[in-house]
Amino acid sequence: MSEDFFVLVVLVAKAGREAELKQKLEAVVEPSRRDAGNLRYELFAQQDDPRRFIFVEHWESPQAQEAHHTQTAHIRRFQEESSDAVERIELFYRMKRLD
Repeated sequence: MSEDFFVLVVLVAKAGREAELKQKLEAVVEPSRRDAGNLRYELFAQQDDPRRFIFVEHWESPQAQEAHHTQTAHIRRFQEESSDAVERIELFYRMKRLD
């Protein structure tokens, strides 16, 4: 049975590293869309703040999202090689649809 699990993440780039972070985040989008249990994986940039990036994710279950976040090569590679361009994770919400 599907649990329909959503994630909203807001990352802020370090000053001067916006383009670098954008490129690194874009690189994880397509592989993440192919991850088991992924239903939606979108990356946005805030229009009035080029340092702020937003992920909207929809997963079949919390377990699918957790596996994506902890076990996939593309996310591990980002964490090891590119996360230093992130100043902070401003928001990380795990959500369940109520309707």
